[in-house]
Amino acid sequence: MNAFDALLLGKAPEFRSVIRSAQIAAATNVSVLILGESGTGKELLAQALHQESARAKAPFVAINCAALPEQLAESELFGHRKGAFTGASGHSPGRIRAAAGGTLFLDEIAELPLNIQAKMLRFLESGECQSLGETAPSTVDVRIIAATHRNLHQMVQEGRFRADLYYRLNVVPLELPPLRRRRGDVNLLLHALVEQLAARHDLQPPRFTPRALTRLEGHGWPGNIRELKNFCERMLIFSAGREIDLEHLPTGMFDVTCQQQGEGAFTLPAEGIRLEELEQAMIKQALDRAHGNRSRAARLLGLTRDTLLYRIKKYTLGD
Repeated sequence: MNAFDALLLGKAPEFRSVIRSAQIAAATNVSVLILGESGTGKELLAQALHQESARAKAPFVAINCAALPEQLAESELFGHRKGAFTGASGHSPGRIRAAAGGTLFLDEIAELPLNIQAKMLRFLESGECQSLGETAPSTVDVRIIAATHRNLHQMVQEGRFRADLYYRLNVVPLELPPLRRRRGDVNLLLHALVEQLAARHDLQPPRFTPRALTRLEGHGWPGNIRELKNFCERMLIFSAGREIDLEHLPTGMFDVTCQQQGEGAFTLPAEGIRLEELEQAMIKQALDRAHGNRSRAARLLGLTRDTLLYRIKKYTLGD
């Protein structure tokens, strides 16, 4: 079994399409940008890319850019020499050198400070890594995989992310679909997670009735696989070895889903709306979220690609 199948379970067509692209990218050294909502498994995909690459025996180093204090970000990534700044009592090689020969995973890349983005761009282009306090850079061989749940394209337009770094990272973009778009995978993941957690806690796994499974499949899972895993662990702890039906599911768990999917999900304002303006706005938002990919934008809108192209032409929204 390869790392993709071991770490990333799912049979939904959109999900499998991403995995196929990732398997091709794994055999190369190109930078990869993993996109997707929080909890969709971006770090697991990064681990699989590393494990299926020629760098598998070298380090895989992950760093959460959102957790880096701005004043220490450069030191954490590129390292420092003793005395380079107040409190630098020793030498630190930095995360980039720690990943030499392997892979550096930059999670939440959108949160990287702008001044560090410039230095990261230099590293991506030349492989040069210069620690704070060093007089000359050295070359380090590291593959970069970055991930974010934010819309980097929009951040570039707003001046909050460097365009040159975005294009350098976005060589191979892989967008993991949210769990609500992975039809049939909730049941598959549910049983796999329950079995794994039961073995870890040495408990008997609970059994879910068909009614409960149907309700769980219809849940929106805004927290994606992370939310599903937390749910499975809660059910295991409190209902080990028991049957779980509708009345045993957490109270209020489906309130948000009902609001989103119910008949009153969108309420017409008393003053009315201009439907064409709303439709144009939705198309623009879908295109922006899909980074200009019209097939993906069509899926977001629940349209066929041909229908979307017709409406783009109708409203003259194209280039």
